[in-house]
Amino acid sequence: MVGIKLLLNKKMSIKNKIPSFDKPNYVYIPLVNHTNLACECCVKKGDKVYKGSVIGRRNDHFQLPIHASVSGTVVGIEERPYLNGALVKCVVIENDFKEKVVDNFPPKKDITDYTAREFVNILRDCGIVGMGGSGFPTYVKYDTKMPINTILVNGVECEPYITADYVLMRDHAEEILECIDAILEITGATKGIIAIKVHQPEIKKEFKKYMGTYPNIELIEVADLYPSGWEKSLIKQVLNIDYDKLPIEKGVVVNNVSTIYAIYEALKYHKPVMEKIITITGDKIEKPQNVVVKIGTQVKDLIDYIGGIKPGNKIKLIAGGPMMGVAILTDDLVVSNNLNCLLIMENQNEHPYIECMRCGKCVNICPAKLSPVLIKNNVNNVEYLKYLQPEKCIECGLCSYICPSKVDVREYVKKAKLKRGEKNE
Repeated sequence: MVGIKLLLNKKMSIKNKIPSFDKPNYVYIPLVNHTNLACECCVKKGDKVYKGSVIGRRNDHFQLPIHASVSGTVVGIEERPYLNGALVKCVVIENDFKEKVVDNFPPKKDITDYTAREFVNILRDCGIVGMGGSGFPTYVKYDTKMPINTILVNGVECEPYITADYVLMRDHAEEILECIDAILEITGATKGIIAIKVHQPEIKKEFKKYMGTYPNIELIEVADLYPSGWEKSLIKQVLNIDYDKLPIEKGVVVNNVSTIYAIYEALKYHKPVMEKIITITGDKIEKPQNVVVKIGTQVKDLIDYIGGIKPGNKIKLIAGGPMMGVAILTDDLVVSNNLNCLLIMENQNEHPYIECMRCGKCVNICPAKLSPVLIKNNVNNVEYLKYLQPEKCIECGLCSYICPSKVDVREYVKKAKLKRGEKNE
């Protein structure tokens, strides 16, 4: 595969058990899902809500609710920064700290005891989405007439600094295996595969404790290269399969390991997505660690909770990892269900020091086999962009990383993707 070995900087955030920050005074639930940045609001100021109350939903061809993460009172709708840097509307809930839930389902003893239709409905009604960063509605992957043969669980987490999936696998291997086994039983798939990076003995040991009970689930190690966790690359490495548009063409469904755990909680407790594990790390954070956080929590509250930022004025806040993340100008950012990392770094204020020298390194390194430099040079030529296909970019950031001129090539390609999207609407 095309990829590169990166300095990972992961050890600093995996030393401790995962604490929970469960007492924000207010939460700001983004009315966002995947590419829909303007979901319908289902509540109004003054409404009382419980944990799990539906406060919004997608208003297009996808059916997906958005749930309250605390019990309390709706105090308004405000704009807050989303992980891509855009301002989005959020439902603001004042926490009453009573933790009342809208429905109190008893734990399901046998989570294989669902029909395929019931399974899809639970994923939809609990708002399960791609928790690794995509935010795509998970129920859509399983709501298919095409046969599902293989469930591939992505635990690779190849980007530097991020360890949220690592600690999840370390602490919840048994539940993850139970969930994969249930999905195999429900969907009729014959094989489950968990993909992790090589040289992770702690994770391997945890899964091996329980895998004897699950003969149809296999653990496979993949190369410690970035971006080995990219879906298309992962399927090629693990199954030696190519596909055109979607993995289901070959009978494969891919879920991030954190999505699998969210599915487990939905099947076991009928629990919607109300919280997630976030890695808070970087050279300017006092105590790097992973924290379980309620969706809608303000980043500034979360940072204060874990000990704050080291002294100094040159701070860069990145939503996501150093390769695919987005620099955010304010700590008013709120936690969404597809945010997996907050990276707090010293701001080096790097700028291009020379013009592009047309060395071709970005072309050679691109895993999607694009020509990033040509896309950059033709970012405003919409007609020519259709031949350059910037929409295939996975935004891995390797083109910017490899550029000897320090040109932020990825940003040009992202702009080209947007222009192509506008052209196709």
